[in-house]
Amino acid sequence: MNELINLYLESYMEKVFYFCLKKTANSNEAEDLSSDISMCIFAQIKKGIIPENFSAWVWKIANNRYCLWADRKRRTKEFLSGADIEDFKISGETSIENEYLHKEELLLLRRELAFISSEYRDIIVAFYIDDIKAKDIAARLNVPESTIRSKLFRARNILKEGMNMAREFGVKSYKPEEVNFVNSCSSFGDNGQPWTILNHLLYKNIFLEVYENPETAEELSLELGIALPYMENELNFLTEQTFLIKEGDKYKTSFPIVSREAQEKIHQKNMSVSKEITSLLETLTDKFSALCRQYGINYYGNYQSYEDAKWTLLMRLFDVLLRNSNPENNGGKHEYTKRPDNGNWDIVGYQQTNIPSVPYVGLHGYMNDREDKPAVYFQQYKYQYKNIADKTPMFITHDEALTLKAVAEGKWEICESKYLKNLTEYGYITKTDDGYSLNIIVFEDGDYRKYLEKFSESECSEVKMITEKIKSILSEISSYSYKITREDLPKVFREDKRICRIACENSDYSRNYVLEQAVNDGWLKYDENTSRVIGAYIYI
Repeated sequence: MNELINLYLESYMEKVFYFCLKKTANSNEAEDLSSDISMCIFAQIKKGIIPENFSAWVWKIANNRYCLWADRKRRTKEFLSGADIEDFKISGETSIENEYLHKEELLLLRRELAFISSEYRDIIVAFYIDDIKAKDIAARLNVPESTIRSKLFRARNILKEGMNMAREFGVKSYKPEEVNFVNSCSSFGDNGQPWTILNHLLYKNIFLEVYENPETAEELSLELGIALPYMENELNFLTEQTFLIKEGDKYKTSFPIVSREAQEKIHQKNMSVSKEITSLLETLTDKFSALCRQYGINYYGNYQSYEDAKWTLLMRLFDVLLRNSNPENNGGKHEYTKRPDNGNWDIVGYQQTNIPSVPYVGLHGYMNDREDKPAVYFQQYKYQYKNIADKTPMFITHDEALTLKAVAEGKWEICESKYLKNLTEYGYITKTDDGYSLNIIVFEDGDYRKYLEKFSESECSEVKMITEKIKSILSEISSYSYKITREDLPKVFREDKRICRIACENSDYSRNYVLEQAVNDGWLKYDENTSRVIGAYIYI
């Protein structure tokens, strides 16, 4: 007996609640109904009933109890809802809520007002709740009074129809999904777009719902369990911010979302070569850096120790070789989509998977010219490891990046004090007796091959041999990930070469695998003495 009760509690009770929530579309009613089902099951077990198929028996009881609940609710509604909303028209100071004799009927009306389109909702609220005359509503909206009365008639029918039906909200209304994003950009929006928008769970689920499945605002409201007035506002905002595209009365995403199945295939391929690639990258970084020191070349500046600098040098080397080995890149310059608030960026979504967590390495900053600002090339690798990413801002403003460049060039006197103060607090610079000193890596803008000219022939040959080996492996796995990703994308994105390239590049072998392996190798070390601004660099 106790074994069956424990089995129900552990494996079925939560599922029964979600079954009830989907059927009732109301958490309080779902709790009551699921409690009724559970008590019925416990009573049967205590009578000594041992079903042959426990799962089928549980769901048969659940369905029977729901049918009884629905029948009682239907009979109640038939008694309460014989009239339409016109019967609830209130005049004078009396509130419509005080005139309802039954709380359930009021809840039904409120529910339907939340899911009726704004075309009717605003008129219904004005006429029935705010007690505004039809002719005054018509004058306010600058339409004939007959139009208002026609819409009121239609709205009453819609509301009555809705009040007499059982709405079923979608799974995402009680079990929202997660989706991760990768951003490729030359500059964020002035308000931090896209990340200030992408972090919202509601927006993530809107994107997932309409990806390859355009839906109306009403359909999204039901699927996500959000009242239509709020949903309409959110959809308008996301469309203005270019995350959604509206076609007719339906919405769809403006960017691709890679499926979990495609990601899992690519992950297996990446893991098979991760140790070899990372070992080669470590060897090349050490070899190149040692040769530069030998020949008196400070190719990454004098502001960080080599142990701290390795966090940047390894990732920078990987990025350069990956780009040069990618058969689809063709050395072309990225052209990012112009967005609101001076943004130039593109995004790719990734469905949440069961792939073992790998510490993510992002790259934030400013790379290219802005029409209204001087050029600056500052970036920072953001490591989701040991909370490193949280030690510096998610992004800095363009003015702060320009100030950082000025300090690197020894021109801190021309900088505004507020930006110098901010950068000092972030840890990128330090106040000294003589002015300000950098704490980040500084690269001279130019071709790294100029350093090879100072090496001996055998030294150059060794560096090039390791480089070509890495590029060969990266080219192979890049081709594989491109193939898998392309096949996964819908036609509209597959035929857009630019978007397809961005989606494929961000599905490729990534910095994440390099970081994990380099830490496991002990080549990258992080302790209390490590700089909090590792990963940050600027070109001058």
